[in-house]
Amino acid sequence: MVPISLIYNGELRCTATHDNSGTSFVTDAPKDNFGKGESFSPTDLVATALGTCMITTMGIIAKKENLGVNLDGTRIAIEKHMSTDPPRRIARVVARIVFPGGISRDVRPRLKEIGDNCPVAKSINPNIVLDVVYTYPD
Repeated sequence: MVPISLIYNGELRCTATHDNSGTSFVTDAPKDNFGKGESFSPTDLVATALGTCMITTMGIIAKKENLGVNLDGTRIAIEKHMSTDPPRRIARVVARIVFPGGISRDVRPRLKEIGDNCPVAKSINPNIVLDVVYTYPD
């Protein structure tokens, strides 16, 4: 169990605090939904959670299984696409993962398997399209 405290600050903003560490951040409704768009929206956090979960899980398993890869510097570009028809919801998340050089070809399928099966990916509604591309510079 991980305790997280949320406070509604008014004006469509909330503060979320990770109780164990005291780390906090503010969310804001997006401009197209009456907010100021000055911080992550709740749906932005879903897309962000996916990307960070994918790479974090790859790092955990790479260590645990001694895959011999250094994932430092891996970059992920995330795009969250909202539905155009009601109800308002996330329709698609695009993730472009670019690994640093030196990732051996034989470990690449394992990294993809790990990313595609991270806890957040497995928790996202199956109606949401996950468009993920793994890129390895050679």
